[in-house]
Amino acid sequence: MVIGVFALQGDVREHVHALTASGASAIAVRRPSELAQVDGLVIPGGESTVMSRLSKVFGLLEPIRERIASGMPVYGSCAGMIMLASTVLDGRADQESFGGIDMTVRRNAFGRQVDSFETDLEFSGVEGDPVHAVFIRAPWVEGVAPDVEVLARVSGGPADGRIVAVRQGNLLATSFHPELTGDLRVHDLFVRMVQEADNQATEEAVR
Repeated sequence: MVIGVFALQGDVREHVHALTASGASAIAVRRPSELAQVDGLVIPGGESTVMSRLSKVFGLLEPIRERIASGMPVYGSCAGMIMLASTVLDGRADQESFGGIDMTVRRNAFGRQVDSFETDLEFSGVEGDPVHAVFIRAPWVEGVAPDVEVLARVSGGPADGRIVAVRQGNLLATSFHPELTGDLRVHDLFVRMVQEADNQATEEAVR
């Protein structure tokens, strides 16, 4: 099982380290030939408008969309959440996403860099204590379709109740950065998702 990290922009190294610590083999993905080698993909935090532009320049936009449509598991954190959204608010007019999760995301919803903060979240599907979440120029989810599972919301403060983690099928997204905290539980969850998808594909191939 190999999980790629979209490596044209963003905090790639931290995700590679977290995936490796969670038991996966991780590689950087910068071109379609590398994307073809992976069983799952992480889209890291960074700058979604730059990711959009570079994915087109390097020929990754359509191949990633095709892999998502074919069922490849993908996890997006912060800017990665924006890249997985079907609708993006407050983005550039020419900004494109990979899509896949039927949700509306507001870019930079929590404010600018100086408004970055940390908090603890109750996270559905993750056992143990609340997940400590780091938000840096983070988006939030304005709304989701009925088949999108809400995994976490902010509790308290001016953003009380805002959706910050979701799952739809093989796609997972958080508006925060678990790769920065040393808590591997979100990455563990995604590695399990990739394993389950790989097992299902193997069973279908045998039938």
